[in-house]
Amino acid sequence: MWHNTYYLLPALLLAAAVLYAAQTKQAAQRVSKPKGLPGRGIPLLEAAFLSGGPGRVFDTALVRMHRLGHVVVSRSRLVTLTAAEPSDAVDGEIIAAIGPSRSRDLGSLRGAVMRSPGVQAIGDELAARGLLRNPDRLRRARTAHRLLRFALLAVVATTALAYLLDSDEPGSDHPGLLVPLVLLAVGLVSLLVTRPLRGRITPAGRRQLGLMDNGKPWQPHHGAVLGGADAVLLGAIALGGLAVLGAEGLGDEELLEALLAAEAADQTARAVAASTATGSSSSGSSGSNPAVWCGSSSDSSDSSGSSGSSGSSGSSGSSCGGSSGCGSSFSCSSGSSSGSGSSCSSSSSSSCGSSSSSSCSGGGGCGS
Repeated sequence: MWHNTYYLLPALLLAAAVLYAAQTKQAAQRVSKPKGLPGRGIPLLEAAFLSGGPGRVFDTALVRMHRLGHVVVSRSRLVTLTAAEPSDAVDGEIIAAIGPSRSRDLGSLRGAVMRSPGVQAIGDELAARGLLRNPDRLRRARTAHRLLRFALLAVVATTALAYLLDSDEPGSDHPGLLVPLVLLAVGLVSLLVTRPLRGRITPAGRRQLGLMDNGKPWQPHHGAVLGGADAVLLGAIALGGLAVLGAEGLGDEELLEALLAAEAADQTARAVAASTATGSSSSGSSGSNPAVWCGSSSDSSDSSGSSGSSGSSGSSGSSCGGSSGCGSSFSCSSGSSSGSGSSCSSSSSSSCGSSSSSSCSGGGGCGS
């Protein structure tokens, strides 16, 4: 005869799943370096990362180097280095990724720089300040939520099994329903309470973007290096992306075509990676892996790199190497042609653990 003690194992499993789900959601919400919103004084590349992720950082930094005369980009998408004078860590990453040959295809350069520690550290810093959500912690929270659903199914299966087996014994008492009903109630409430956060940008991050969208073109005061119309141009790219600019706005049709083509190729690779992530693993092909923000698995307050730091290899604790692009990408659209009004969001269907990224972060963002 079955007794209510039969529910001991599923009850323990459910309790562990509830605690783990609550812990991981709390960790995803944790802000290790809380600060006030920088408003329109946010550095250029931090604004680019917040609005569009690692790809936007690369585009902004490369255009900045082009305006400074440090690189030349041909219509065939070949980037040639003309001056190795980095303005910050991201410039240093671009120079290092180009290598001693002083030229490299734009597509492969974009992917390498997006995965570099100097760029990844910008996202870690924004997450530490509560403007972005760490993709590694979001993945754990989603995994914990799936485990909680599994624990609930175990309770249901246990109840059904107990009744089926007891029905075969004449005169046997059916197990009481009180225990499984309590377990199911606790599990359902926990599912609602521990529901994973949506979107890569936090409410504080959205408020920060809103502060920069006041109807006037944004001119960065930190990290632009250039001033005047060039600074406004860089601000427009950082907030709205290349799509908001025409060839006349950028001043170089070949550069715009090359950057847009590289961006489109990265989005295609991300879509292909996301579609194959649910099938058999294909993590060996590092050449076509989209690059996203993976997020540091450790507390990002220890991150040594930010957009304003110098040096090209500050470690951020991110593991975003060749075939391990995790997280979500960012998907942002501009609300105005000047790039000053951006309405950003990040998709968050993450499928990590394989070579693909969800399209990040954010689909898959990593970001998102």
